[in-house]
Amino acid sequence: MTDQDNAELRMKAAKLKQEHDDFHAAIEAMIATGCDPLQIQRMKKKKLELKDRFLKLEDKCIPDIIA
Repeated sequence: MTDQDNAELRMKAAKLKQEHDDFHAAIEAMIATGCDPLQIQRMKKKKLELKDRFLKLEDKCIPDIIA
């Protein structure tokens, strides 16, 4: 993997992490205002999917080292 590819993956991961953080803030606000629990659960599921996606991208950035 080239440095440019690595940088692009890190940038995509950072965008997904920011989106994940935005979802977290939105969920906290929804809980505070007493929104529909089903809607909150759906938001949490989307947040978890984002976390999985950015963790996979971050894992791709770390080189495999055989010990």
